[in-house]
Amino acid sequence: LSLPHNTFHTPIFMHVGTQGTIKGVTTKQLGDLGVPIILGNTYHLGHRPGPDAVAAAGGLHKFMNWDKAILTDSGGFQMVSLLKLAEFTEQGVKFQSPHDGSEMLLTPEHSMAIQNALGSDVMMQLDDVVSVMTKGQRMFEAVERSVRWLDRCQKAHKNTSTQNLFGIIQGGLEPEWRKTCLAAMIEKDCPGYAIGGLSGGEEKEDFWRTVSLCTDHLPCSKPRYLMGVGYQVELVVCSALGCDMYDCVFPTRTARFGSALVRTGQLQLKSKQYLEEMVPIDRDCTCMACTNYTRSYLHCLLHEDTTGVILLTMHNIAYQLRLMQDIRDSIKSDMFPEFIRDFFLVMFPDKNYPPWAVEALQSVNVKLFE
Repeated sequence: LSLPHNTFHTPIFMHVGTQGTIKGVTTKQLGDLGVPIILGNTYHLGHRPGPDAVAAAGGLHKFMNWDKAILTDSGGFQMVSLLKLAEFTEQGVKFQSPHDGSEMLLTPEHSMAIQNALGSDVMMQLDDVVSVMTKGQRMFEAVERSVRWLDRCQKAHKNTSTQNLFGIIQGGLEPEWRKTCLAAMIEKDCPGYAIGGLSGGEEKEDFWRTVSLCTDHLPCSKPRYLMGVGYQVELVVCSALGCDMYDCVFPTRTARFGSALVRTGQLQLKSKQYLEEMVPIDRDCTCMACTNYTRSYLHCLLHEDTTGVILLTMHNIAYQLRLMQDIRDSIKSDMFPEFIRDFFLVMFPDKNYPPWAVEALQSVNVKLFE
């Protein structure tokens, strides 16, 4: 994927730096880890520090001293996460700031203006986001409005030569509404497309079938971005289903609760059992935490000092980078099915695999049981 600030291979996972930072980690440290792209949020950056301040600094890259790629979310997700503070109209969405109580009308044009000022490599359209569990007329309204708002976003987008505007596929769990949205969005000829509105509490069988439906219809020559997905099993399965890009707060947020990502799942390092373990989190990991400190030391830090959270955040970022690199390497070497089987056997040594994952992988001719 070639973007103005970086070129990298997919599938890729994007860590979330909501307000121009990944909590506890500097951009220098992110660069040293090999992070190729991060995500920022238009809604939050639009409130603080505001687009004018960022534009005065020369854009978000210079503002945060980051020379790799950035993707900015449109602010649409806040329609769900801040629902009690929002009012919906065809014009846009009126928000009450959780910071100071002020009102902000987020329209497609305003979202584009903010993202143009931020200067991100990839911009997301403002879409009408409703809970994935929504049914009936409200979901159909969200599909049609999202298509109309994409038209408005494309007309308002000022930097088409340096910023890529992606459309977002909505439609909940209803296949026909997804197909309607897919057909309309693909006609708009965006440089990439996101699969939106999932990871909101739906059953996993509904989740993977919706992902598969979207990847079956989206053009394979353009990146397909599955929004809000970051658990290890989901990344492996959805890469097999054809997704190219992911984002989620999970790896860094779970670090703040003392959880380390490893090939077998997670280690809850705050647990007393790790006080006696004089080994690294992962012997094969080359991050700062694993090459310098033991589980025992990190266990103590997590109870007493924010340094533990910072080190664990760096480890989880490194883990996620390595997982995606392993996926890419196995695809390039034509060994992806073998990688998937090895991954699942390490994660689930008793072979008690999640049924949804088994079924999803079977749909693309990857069999976990042979």
